Amino acid sequence: MGVSELEPGSSDGLREAARRRGSFLQTVKAVAWSFFGVRKSTDYAQDVAHINPIHVIVAGVLAGIAFVVGLVLLVRWIVGSGVAQ
Repeated sequence: MGVSELEPGSSDGLREAARRRGSFLQTVKAVAWSFFGVRKSTDYAQDVAHINPIHVIVAGVLAGIAFVVGLVLLVRWIVGSGVAQ
C-alpha cells in the first residue's frame, strides 16, 4: 500500500480496493476468523490483497447481527428451560 492511498482526499486507493474480485465466501471466512481472533499473517496479507472492503463491511455487519441474535436465542432457551432458576 503506497503513501498516496493513505492520504486524506485520495480516493484512487479506495476505488482500486473496491474493484477487487475476491469472493464473498472468502470474505465471510476472513470475517469469521476475525471473530475467532486467530489468523496467520500470510493469510491476513492475502485477504488484504484480494477481498473487497465493501464485502468486509457487509459480512461484518451480518455476522454481528447473527452473533447477537444467537446469544439472545441462547439466553431465552436457557431461561425458558428452567435451568436458570
